Formats: sequence, structure tokens, C-alpha cells
Amino acid sequence: MLHANISSNDQTQGNSSAPLVLVEYGDYECPHCGAAYPIVKKLQKHFADKLLFVFRNFPLSEMHPHAFAAACAAEAAGLQNKFWPMHDLIFENQQNLSTTQLLNYAGSIDADVQQLAADMYSKGISEKVEGDVESGARSGVNGTPTFFINGKRHDGYYEFEVLKHALAKLL
Repeated sequence: MLHANISSNDQTQGNSSAPLVLVEYGDYECPHCGAAYPIVKKLQKHFADKLLFVFRNFPLSEMHPHAFAAACAAEAAGLQNKFWPMHDLIFENQQNLSTTQLLNYAGSIDADVQQLAADMYSKGISEKVEGDVESGARSGVNGTPTFFINGKRHDGYYEFEVLKHALAKLL
């Protein structure tokens, strides 16, 4: 099944006209997504301008009670053009995702913390996160991380060499 087309609503990093598009449906509190985080960074470095990375929220709230708030905090930071620094900080501090800590992280990336706190609980941000989840569910995502490479679900392991090979063979 194809994932929804990438839009201006998506959080993207890299060359928007890259021949390779890697989409991750992730949960900030998921230990497997935490393990995938440095692998994605390494892939971005390896493929450089040949890769566009897209992160979509898929908080598994029943298993990870802070995942939805973390997704909302990252998206709220995105309204201040600070999605990626917030995304990275959250993954680097996965074990500590209380609302207080999320706001502390926002402060450490020079975000307007009061604005972020207000935006975090806004209808627009909740709808963005829920929209990502719906897009994932329609694409057959049922766990995290789930990767799509150029629109096709990657059902293999997400180790660096496996993903590198899957991406490289499309170049």
C-alpha cells in the first residue's frame, strides 16, 4: 500500500527533489524508534542530498503515555521552525518526557516556551498528530518504527546496512 503523498504539512529534512524518500512513522517514547533514530541520522549523512527524510507521528498512547504529548510538543516547536531540534532532543531524552521536561527542552532550543505550551494543546496541533496517525493506519502501519522507501513499505529490519542497501538499490 502506498503512503499518503508528502505535502507541505509534513515534517521533512533534506533535499525536497531527492531521488530517495524515506518516511518514518514513529513514536517518541518507543524504544525501537529510539534505536532507529541514530540509524536514520547515519543514513542522512551517507546519502546526503540524495535523501529526503519525512517524520510522521504515530504515538502508541496505550503503551507509551507520553508519546502523544511529545508529538504535540515537536509539532508545536515546528510552528516556530524548530521541529527538528525538538525532535532530536526528545529522542535523545526518551526516558524523560513529562510535560515539564518537554517545555524545558523547548527552552533549551530557544523556542518561545509559553507559545509552545499554548500551541501544544491547540486543536490544530492535535489534528496534525491525529492526521499522521490516520495516514499511517491507512497505509497499514500497526507498529513503530515503520518505514516507507519511495512510497513502498519497507518490511525488513531497520539496521543501517539493511536500510542503506534498500535505498541504494533504487539509485
